[in-house]
Amino acid sequence: MSEFRLSALAEDDLTAIWSYVAEYDERTADSQIDRIVERLVMLATFHSAGRSRDELAPGLKSFPVDRYVLFYRIIPEGIEVIRVLHGSRDVEPIFADDVSPDIGDDTADEEE
Repeated sequence: MSEFRLSALAEDDLTAIWSYVAEYDERTADSQIDRIVERLVMLATFHSAGRSRDELAPGLKSFPVDRYVLFYRIIPEGIEVIRVLHGSRDVEPIFADDVSPDIGDDTADEEE
């Protein structure tokens, strides 16, 4: 069975999304996270549904969910979610600074 796993940055992103939306309405925040998780489950099985984002980092893919964009890479077990960012963000500097060295390098987690 295919699954998804979240990077620490993706976990932080989801927490920040929930917190921001919950300032206005907790039920809406819960619904937003539920829609994101539904797409992650789908992408874990149908990972080719996403768009290739090699211009940001080798092996990176993206898929939109409402106002957010899921950034992930394919791994043997399914997908690893690298970031979950608002669609209005300038993502090039984010990926240049945060994850480019880790994309495609499964040994990065072993060094910690």
